[in-house]
Amino acid sequence: MVIVQAEIPEIIQGGMGIGVSGWRLAGAVARAGAMGVVSGVALDTIMARKLQDGDPGSHIREALDAFPVPEISRYVLDRYWNPRGRTAGSPYRLLARPSFSPSPQRQWVSVLSAFTEVYLAKHAAQGGGAVGINFLEKVQLSNPPALFGAMLAGVDAVLVGAGIPAKFPEMLKAFARHERFELPVDVEGAGREQHRLVFDPASVIGKTLAEMHAPRFLAIVSSDTLATFLARDPATRPDGFVVESPEAGGHNAPPRGQLRLDDRGEPIYGPRDRADLGKLAGLGLPFWLAGGQSHSDSLSRARRWGARGIQTGTLFALCDESGIEPRLRREMLARLARGELTVRSDPNASPTGFPFKLADLEGTMSDPDVRLARERSCDLGYLRTPYITPKGTVSYRCPAERTASFLHKGGSEAATAGRLCLCNGLMSNIGLGQTRRGGYSEPPAVTLGADLSGPAEMLLTHPEGWDAGDAVRFLSGTEAVG
Repeated sequence: MVIVQAEIPEIIQGGMGIGVSGWRLAGAVARAGAMGVVSGVALDTIMARKLQDGDPGSHIREALDAFPVPEISRYVLDRYWNPRGRTAGSPYRLLARPSFSPSPQRQWVSVLSAFTEVYLAKHAAQGGGAVGINFLEKVQLSNPPALFGAMLAGVDAVLVGAGIPAKFPEMLKAFARHERFELPVDVEGAGREQHRLVFDPASVIGKTLAEMHAPRFLAIVSSDTLATFLARDPATRPDGFVVESPEAGGHNAPPRGQLRLDDRGEPIYGPRDRADLGKLAGLGLPFWLAGGQSHSDSLSRARRWGARGIQTGTLFALCDESGIEPRLRREMLARLARGELTVRSDPNASPTGFPFKLADLEGTMSDPDVRLARERSCDLGYLRTPYITPKGTVSYRCPAERTASFLHKGGSEAATAGRLCLCNGLMSNIGLGQTRRGGYSEPPAVTLGADLSGPAEMLLTHPEGWDAGDAVRFLSGTEAVG
C-alpha cells in the first residue's frame, strides 16, 4: 500500500490521553482541514475494553478486518470480544502490564490497537487534513509496538513529549523498513548498565510487509535548550517542534531550579521556563505553539512570533467529538458558562513526578474526599518505573500503587504523598473505568489547560457547545466571534 504523506497544517489538535483524543475527534478535526491527533497512550486497554463492551457500532471489527495479518485480528477478537457486552457492574478483563518481556500475543494487542485507532481516524477524515499520533516518551515500554501499528495504518505524523525523544527518528526509519530496533530504557539504579527493549516487527507479526514511508516527527518541547540538543544531530533531529508553555494541560515540565509553590499550592513558573522563540526560529525547523492557544487570534499571534501555527487541546477536549464522558463535558461547559470552572496544577498528583493539571470537579480525583476514599492499586501499569532489585534483576514499581508494596520495592514513603493512579483515573474520563469488588468504580481524573479564556470566548457564539469543525473555523479566523 502506498501512503501519500499529508502536509502538517497550521492548526494541530492536541493529543490528549487517555482516549480524549480518540479517532472520532481526530477524524473530525482532519476532515475540517486541520491535523487531528489520536493519543497513543493505553490504546491496547481501550480497544480490549471496548470489545468487552460489545464494540458498539462495529468500528473496531471494521478496522480489524483491514489489518494485514488476519490471524492477529482473529486472536484479539476471540480473546476480548463479547457480542453481548459486559454484564453491568462486572470488571473488565485486564491485559498484562507493560514490561521488558511481553509475550508475542501481548504485543499483537498493542500493534493492532494503534493500527485500529489511526485507521478509523483516517477513514473518518474522508481525505481531509492529516492524522497524527501522540506518545509520551516516559511510557517507554509501550511505545514501540504502538508506533509500528500506527505506521501500518499510514499515520502522517508522530508527536512525542514528556521526556527527551532522541531515539524516535531512528526508530521511525527502522520500522518503515520493518527492521528490528533496540530502544534504550531508563532503569533506576542501573548505573552505566544499559537496558534495551527489543521490538522486531517481522518476528512479532510473523511476516515482513512492504516498506512504508516514515511519518513526520514532531518533538514536543518546553525549552529551546532541548530543541537545540535534538536539532544538532541528524540522528535525533525532528521535522519540527511543538513548543509547550506551562499553561498546557496534562503533564508539564517542572519549573527550572528549586520548586516553589504559590498560595494555591501550584508550581511557580518564571521567564526561564518559557522557550526563547527567537532561538527556536534560528534552528531552521518549523514550530507550533502550544498552551493557551485556544483564542480566535492565537494563530495570527503565533505567526507574528515566527511559528508555523498552533497546537490546541482544551478547545477540542470540550467539543462534541471529544472522548470525555458526555456528563463530565456538559458539567465543565456549564461551570465555564457560570465562570466557575477552575484548573489547578498539582505538583504531586502524577506518578511521573511532573506537575499535572486537574480540573476542579466534584466526584473526581481533584476532590480530596474522593482521593482519600480510593484504595491504592496499580493494575494497568503504564507509568510504572523499571528498577534494579537488590538481587540485580529488573522489576517495576509505581508511587501510586499500594504504599506497602512500593516501600517493599525500595521506594520512599515521601514519594507516595499525593500520588494518584492516573492510568485508572484517565480511563474513567472516557467511560471505560474499572469496576472493582463491591461495586466500587474508579473515579475520573479530568485534565484541561490552565487558560480557559479561549473556550469562554467560544461559548459566546456557541452557548450550547460546539463540534470539531466549529473549533477549527474559530481558530482559523473564518468564523465570526460574538
